[in-house]
Amino acid sequence: MKTTLLAFVLLFALISQPLLGAAEASPEEVVDTSGKLVRAGVNYNILLSMPYSKCRSPQGLGLSKIGKSCPLDVVVVDRYHSLPLRFIPVNPKKGVIRVSTDLNIMFPPNITCPHHSTVWKLDNFQVSKGRFVSTGGVKGNPGRETIGNWFKIEKYGGAYKLVYCPSLCPSCKDVVCENVGMLADEKGNHRLALSAVPFQVKFLKA
Repeated sequence: MKTTLLAFVLLFALISQPLLGAAEASPEEVVDTSGKLVRAGVNYNILLSMPYSKCRSPQGLGLSKIGKSCPLDVVVVDRYHSLPLRFIPVNPKKGVIRVSTDLNIMFPPNITCPHHSTVWKLDNFQVSKGRFVSTGGVKGNPGRETIGNWFKIEKYGGAYKLVYCPSLCPSCKDVVCENVGMLADEKGNHRLALSAVPFQVKFLKA
């Protein structure tokens, strides 16, 4: 009788516990406009829209030589002139892009600045205002030196948004997480930048 009771107690305890690894379940996969998984190293066009604006036509992203020298800066363009991008997760062995995961974002090589990387990075990283998204970042190599090169995709308004919120290094705990939206510089260029108002984004396979 005691053996039966002990077996019942042990069985109840096992059933009551969550499955092993359930607390560490992988984040949700990101999907494209056709409902298919967004994959690392595959070209996608990012479709941008402001969820609360009257403009119903999504925009895209391109590159512009705003300064007097390379690297190029990331700007908001008409969707039909947008350039494809690739997502590279912090673990390059992972083939699927997931929300809330550190990743590099990069354009294909550009002939205007052939000797500069097209990996996104924050320009003027130490400046509190007008932190624009530029290129010339380093792919991979997580650490303090590359802290401005990492972005994430998060769920937002029935679609997604891009955020700057690195979490892959000890110094990342000092970073203030911010949304990625748009700011106009002093010359009127519509540049991708950290902003209180994020773009709603979708991913169209190129």
